[in-house]
Amino acid sequence: MAKKQNHATLILIALVVIIAVCLVRHFHIKNFQTVLPGVLYTSGQPENMDYTRLLYKYHLATIVNLRQIDEHREDHWYNEEMTWVRQNSVNYVPLPVTKRPDYFPPVNVQKQFTKVMADKKNLPVLVHSSSGRKRVSMLTATWLVKAKGYSASEAVDVLEEIKGKSATKKEKQFIEDLAKKTVKKK
Repeated sequence: MAKKQNHATLILIALVVIIAVCLVRHFHIKNFQTVLPGVLYTSGQPENMDYTRLLYKYHLATIVNLRQIDEHREDHWYNEEMTWVRQNSVNYVPLPVTKRPDYFPPVNVQKQFTKVMADKKNLPVLVHSSSGRKRVSMLTATWLVKAKGYSASEAVDVLEEIKGKSATKKEKQFIEDLAKKTVKKK
């Protein structure tokens, strides 16, 4: 009798753990960050119900996708995203940034993103890539320096928060150079 109770208890515990894991995943958007509430959010690739939660909780007006065309083949995420934005009248802006060897946003992407962010009807914006770390953090830091007047160190702090680890020397240098150029223009 004791063995049956132990076995039943183990099964019950396993079920509770499985349900908890499923619920956490169901309500968790990969690498989601609030940069400026009501203005800019970042994440990894949304999946399934993530889109609906993003729309209703954050009232997204625009999704900016940093993934490249060759990344569209995996897991049918692109079709899901395109169907969802059309059905929900959300703007969709593809701004592909390479993953390797250098994931820093080129000047044309920086300009296009700044233009998207400057138009109030596009806000709030979700910018995403596959993981929501490197490309997203670099573009966000670039925009904060160029459009919001953040210092290089303030932008690097945001970059590190989004990325989830310290900025590399190359990343810091990129942001510092950008900040110097931005100050000269003003």
